[in-house]
Amino acid sequence: MIKVLIVDDEKPICDLIDMNLSAAGYQCRAVQDGLEAIDLIEKENFDLILLDVMLPGVDGYDIMEYIRPLKIPVIFITARHEVRDRVKGLRLGAEDYLVKPFEVVELMARVEVVLRRYNKTQRLLRAGDVVVDVEARKVTKAGRPVVLTNKEYGLLVLFMRNKNIALFRERLYEKVWGDEYYADSRTLDLHVQRLRRKMGWEENLVAVYKVGYRLEIDE
Repeated sequence: MIKVLIVDDEKPICDLIDMNLSAAGYQCRAVQDGLEAIDLIEKENFDLILLDVMLPGVDGYDIMEYIRPLKIPVIFITARHEVRDRVKGLRLGAEDYLVKPFEVVELMARVEVVLRRYNKTQRLLRAGDVVVDVEARKVTKAGRPVVLTNKEYGLLVLFMRNKNIALFRERLYEKVWGDEYYADSRTLDLHVQRLRRKMGWEENLVAVYKVGYRLEIDE
């Protein structure tokens, strides 16, 4: 399930967004404070962040600087409507900028567009001759089914949704192993080795020194 963090100091707006996104099948968390938002981002994984600019504690622009290295897509939602504010938000790395007041239907459309851009809503993920049907949880290579364990499947989807991006070992553990996470284990390396063999990615799924792994695929 797609997980969205809503950060806005106006609780009615948080509740409105939460209600509509939840009804559409998204899992939502909402906070009204900048420092609380950073704390949540450190502890949990999010697929999208809806971020206000004017917040108590830390403003949205400073939070954006913190989020940017994490590669989490951000949509600014703010009452600031000046062109310079929009330009600043976009230059900081936000995917979109929505000015209050807004129509919920427009917000939903923008959310869908950004998630689609990040391959988070696609039913079919493709990398070379590998195809993953995320709804049916089926994997094929060159048209032939591939049998994977749950952890191998989780790693595969994560790599395919982040093609050509280096993923930190800690992030891989947290996303795939969750509460079973233990950083001193070799289990990640063993799972990656098996995934390489099964998918024929000996040259594509590469180790990144002092970081983790990257799936190198020509788009």
